[in-house]
Amino acid sequence: PFLTKMVPLLASEFAEVFPELEKQKEFVAKVILEEEKSFLKTLEGGLRRLENITITNNQLDGKTAFELYDTFGFPIDLTRLIGQEKGWTIDEAGFEKALEAQKNRSRQDAKKETGDWTILHNDKEVDFVGYDQLTVADARIVKYRTMKTKGKEQYQIVLNKTPFYAESGGQVGDTGLLCLGNEKIPVVDTVKENDLTIHIVKQLPKDFSLAVKAEVNRSLRKATSQNHTAVHLMHAALHQVLGDHALQKGQLVDPKRLRFDFAHFSKMTQEEIQQIENTVNQKIRENIALEEERNMPIEEARASGALMLFGEKYGEFVRVITFDRDFSRELCGGTHVKASGEIGFFKILSESGVAAGVRRIEALTGENAQAYIAKELNQLDAIRLLFKNTKDPLKSVADLQSENKTLRKQIEKLQAAQASALKADLKKQISQIDGVNFIATRVPVSDAKTLKTLAYQLKDEIGNALIIFGAEVNNKPQLLVAISENLTKHKDLHAGNIVRELAKEIKGGGGGQAFFATAGGKDISGLERAIEKAGRILTRAIK
Repeated sequence: PFLTKMVPLLASEFAEVFPELEKQKEFVAKVILEEEKSFLKTLEGGLRRLENITITNNQLDGKTAFELYDTFGFPIDLTRLIGQEKGWTIDEAGFEKALEAQKNRSRQDAKKETGDWTILHNDKEVDFVGYDQLTVADARIVKYRTMKTKGKEQYQIVLNKTPFYAESGGQVGDTGLLCLGNEKIPVVDTVKENDLTIHIVKQLPKDFSLAVKAEVNRSLRKATSQNHTAVHLMHAALHQVLGDHALQKGQLVDPKRLRFDFAHFSKMTQEEIQQIENTVNQKIRENIALEEERNMPIEEARASGALMLFGEKYGEFVRVITFDRDFSRELCGGTHVKASGEIGFFKILSESGVAAGVRRIEALTGENAQAYIAKELNQLDAIRLLFKNTKDPLKSVADLQSENKTLRKQIEKLQAAQASALKADLKKQISQIDGVNFIATRVPVSDAKTLKTLAYQLKDEIGNALIIFGAEVNNKPQLLVAISENLTKHKDLHAGNIVRELAKEIKGGGGGQAFFATAGGKDISGLERAIEKAGRILTRAIK
């Protein structure tokens, strides 16, 4: 890694233009270091995989080249470079074909067709009143159109005023009802397009002239608002516990849970996670009142200390959400509870990495958090019952694990003894064909690990070996091919190719390296045919 070493110089050079870079140069350096390590790991894995791929007619097939690029993140330019060094080329046409097929799949998944708007009224703006009320009794439909997504037909409706919050800033759109006379039309989602609030429905009203009563689903809005406010409290808590670098990198807020991505260079400790959770719940218990300031000039908001995210585009006027001016003050357009106590309870489910320098927390609030805790406690009670109502289930589980470990060791000893006896028996079945110590047989073992151990031990002990084992593992046929490495070079034998050919007899598939490969299948009766076929494959290879 060398790019990370350039950060101090770049931070100094661009300090006037990007003062944030100078302040966070240590964090930036750590993120770049992790990226470099990750890339080097990708290269290492790709190189190993390339070494074990069979090159036919001095050309790597396009499908395999694309798999390296798409699945394993191995740069196609590097694959070309390695090919030049080793004297083979890439099937460029095949690679481009696979790449185009992937692009087409992506386009198809994202494809959305919309018709032209049918305009009923010429209202230029939509009045959003959803911060203050969840029902509007006298709205009217301004325009509508048809939308097709993945073959499904839906409709988009624009009202002149609406309480529905449109998906924005990571918060999902509201759902609810549009009522016209006796007709009730469910709103399945609300989105924003060119500053228009668009209501997604599955049916159009029968009479467009009627006044519209727009009703937001109150329980879902409340749950979403609980989660959004919890995100703000957690964001502030992250700054307290981890530092000011722990800035938001993305979020998803819906009625069921919250997901929050933030900048941090390492996995959080259990103590840090608990500290975040405790801090948020403390702020919930304090029942801090929401302080909302709308249409504040951006410079005034900045001067007041409101948190602004680097890289975000803000308008001339902004909305500032505060829960305790000394704790959480952010620019935000989402919906929130009137006081932090309405959240009820906050529970972190997980903390994980999603990219270099970016961590993710998933959490629950309110009734969902309560239901989760109740489920966990019920499971704990069930565990206690299994251990005869023990007062210390953790100790009981630890004791059981220790006992299980001891029993496993005893089983492994018995299996080793069995394998030793079996190995002696297998050696008697070895035949020599043109200098190759060959054995193809069905082995009476029931686990893949023992089968593999037997093959490796036998291969090392007899040398010049081609070993083909068949076995029934978990009621399914399994094949194993092990070849001494010198034979893979001098006898044109490849375990992966052999096992793929044999796997046809058990109605399965497999693969592996030149010296070791396995296959599984569905037809146990085919094991005998596969073993019989093995001898013919060896004879053909030698000829």
